[in-house]
Amino acid sequence: MDTVLLAGDPGEVCLRLVSPVDRAALRAVVGEREAALRAAGLGAGGTVALRLPPSLEFVAVLLAGWRIGAQVALLDHRLTEHEVAGALDRVAAQFVVGVVSSRGHRLCGYAEVVSSVTARPGGLPARMPHALVQFSSGSTGASKVIARTAGDLVAELDRYDRLPGFPRRGERVVVLASVVHVLGLVGGLLNGLHAGAELVFPRRLTAEGILAAVAGGDTPATVLGVPFHAELLTSGPEPAPVPLLRRMVVAGELVRPEVPPRFRERFGVPLGTMYGMTEVGVIATDLDGDLWPAVRPAHGVELKADGGELWLRVPASPYLGLADPTRFVDGWLRTRDAGAVDPGTGDVTVLGRLDSQISVGGLKVDLTEVEQVLSGVDGVAEAVVLFDGTVRAYLALSGGGAVEAVEAALAGRLAAFKRPRELVVLPVLPRTATGKIVRDPVVLRAARDRADAVAATAAQA
Repeated sequence: MDTVLLAGDPGEVCLRLVSPVDRAALRAVVGEREAALRAAGLGAGGTVALRLPPSLEFVAVLLAGWRIGAQVALLDHRLTEHEVAGALDRVAAQFVVGVVSSRGHRLCGYAEVVSSVTARPGGLPARMPHALVQFSSGSTGASKVIARTAGDLVAELDRYDRLPGFPRRGERVVVLASVVHVLGLVGGLLNGLHAGAELVFPRRLTAEGILAAVAGGDTPATVLGVPFHAELLTSGPEPAPVPLLRRMVVAGELVRPEVPPRFRERFGVPLGTMYGMTEVGVIATDLDGDLWPAVRPAHGVELKADGGELWLRVPASPYLGLADPTRFVDGWLRTRDAGAVDPGTGDVTVLGRLDSQISVGGLKVDLTEVEQVLSGVDGVAEAVVLFDGTVRAYLALSGGGAVEAVEAALAGRLAAFKRPRELVVLPVLPRTATGKIVRDPVVLRAARDRADAVAATAAQA
């Protein structure tokens, strides 16, 4: 992988963070990080986990790990220590590369990082010949640890090569999507290095900062992000003309119907959409916005709709370790997405998730994981977590538990983007006749209204 990605003119600028980085400079930094990893004891077939924010350091350590022939696991730098510990237990990484010091504010698209390599007691070499390990829901849980070989990644880059209109040499990509998740990693970072497109990380992840990044060069620019970013750019005052903006491409969740036409009206260019999964990368696209809400399968991708669910043809299970045996059956991967395939054109319309995994601002959140963590907090007797426009938890407390203590416990166990935006405390959770907790949001809201009415009556007495 590193050979494919680092080839090219040494003087060609490939990254633009604090300052421009050409290929010669990137190769030099990768060589330094390779030496540090080898000195720590990492070798071919070894395992290393990266816990770094978007930065030159992240790129260099990732490529250095692959140059050595190691299996690299990516951890979102926003995860808590509790979540990181669970993820490391799952992958049994021998080494962890983490932050010693970091400069860069919360809204900056990159950081200036000094890292260190730490050996992890009990870590194991790779059990399978995979180059990359990612976490679809952010930490632990069966069928959530996903592994991809170098061949898988090269095949995905080939699919990008065959996409008319996707950025190439002489163009720029403004990267807003997280580089530890598949869109930002492969569609942004790896494809940019492979195709020769200059990768730009904005100084500020605001509407003004994103447009400034587009205007800050002299070649056509494509913005790569999630629907939240498109909504950010189409809200607020009308911006100055941005003649270098070629298009924006978003993925990670469904786009609200009003956003694509609003984006085109404001900027005069299309809002393209992509459909993909961590397990396989890009699956289908509509880069010109002509097919919305449908997308067209990428080269070599075979999809079918079975019982209203989309299934994807893959050569082998993408899951590392224990996995749900129903997810991969006879060469087909269940996407757990509702959708339909047009029998005439093959175009795909994605209708939403079938399981508990949702997207919040383009970041994956598994409601089952959130519910399990919440239920494990001292003082919580029972809990149910739902998504009805926001992540909301209904819970009953026991043993003198206080909601403030629950909130504090969650802050230490779940990343901010996963935490429920509201904790609704009820005397008891409603249950069915068979004793199961009711998950119908209408029933739960009614229970909340009854509890509020009782409390109001008691306060007036």
